[in-house]
Amino acid sequence: MTEIDEKTDALVPAWLTLPDIAERLDVEVTRVRQLVKEGQLIAVRRGENRVLQVPADFIGEGRIIKGLAGTITLLRDDGFTDEEMLEWLFTSDDSLPGTPAQALRENRGTEVKRRAQALAV
Repeated sequence: MTEIDEKTDALVPAWLTLPDIAERLDVEVTRVRQLVKEGQLIAVRRGENRVLQVPADFIGEGRIIKGLAGTITLLRDDGFTDEEMLEWLFTSDDSLPGTPAQALRENRGTEVKRRAQALAV
């Protein structure tokens, strides 16, 4: 798991630990770890105790936000590290408007994926 720098850490408005996510998704923590391992979520070590945490914006009403896993796959295929993906997902894009993470939460995943695909060109 990646440990992120302060700049990237500051871009993400709120974080959840894996047990917090398990509670919100009503699954076991082992399932959340599997989701991270499968690339459906990005978890990074942060804080004084280097606890694994995931951006809170990745979790919607009892599920992972729609389009996140596909976007992560596209970015990973483009060679992005976890830290670079978080930076891209949480950096404001005036053409969206907002951040790609916000657009995914608002069910505007098609535009986000289009931009992610364009990064490979």
